Amino acid sequence: MMGLIYSLIVGLIAGWLAGQVMKGGGYGVLVDILLGLLGGVIGGFVLGLIGLHAGGLIGEIVVSFIGAVILVWISRQLKKA
Repeated sequence: MMGLIYSLIVGLIAGWLAGQVMKGGGYGVLVDILLGLLGGVIGGFVLGLIGLHAGGLIGEIVVSFIGAVILVWISRQLKKA
């Protein structure tokens, strides 16, 4: 249960940060959490490809943030098409 709460908190922070950087505002709590959680998976994959691994709370937030920014960027590219 604590792992789920931890993941949700990391996802919320990372998603909110991505919303601030990419849009200038958040997308709402649920979308921020989703962006952060999915961003953690994508960010972990991308950084793993280049041989980097994050540890600790700050590292996980940074990885999730990177992945969430990638997700927002991809979604904007798809909307343009």
